[in-house]
Amino acid sequence: MVTRSSTAPSRKAQRGVRRGDRRRPDVFTALADPTRRRLLDLLRGGARATHELAERFDVSRPAISQHLGALKDAGLVDVARHGKERRYRLRGTGLRRLHTWLKKYEVFWDTKLATLGQVLDRGKRGEEEP
Repeated sequence: MVTRSSTAPSRKAQRGVRRGDRRRPDVFTALADPTRRRLLDLLRGGARATHELAERFDVSRPAISQHLGALKDAGLVDVARHGKERRYRLRGTGLRRLHTWLKKYEVFWDTKLATLGQVLDRGKRGEEEP
C-alpha cells in the first residue's frame, strides 16, 4: 500500500490548485514549463484535439492531458468536447490578464532597448562610452 506523506503535494496542489481554493492557479507557474509554452504556441493556429497536440511531443498522451489541464486551470485555455474528443483553444481573457501585468514593465524594456541602441550606434561611429 502506498501512502502519501503529509508534506507531499497532491496532483492538484502541484498544479497550483488546493482544495477549497477558488482562486485561479498562478499563470506564471503554468508557463514555467517549456512543454506548456509549446502547447500554447501550437494553439495559436486555432483549436486542436488532444491527440493532434500529443503527436507533436515525445511524451505520453496522458502527460499532455495533464499539461493541458494545468493550462486550463490557470485560465489560459478552454476545452470543448466534440464527440469523443476534447478540443483545446487559447483563452483570450487569461492571456489578456497576463499581457496587462507584463505591460506595466514595458517602459523598463523600452528604456533598456533605447539605451542598447544608443550604445550600438556609438560603437558603429567609433565613439567611446562616456
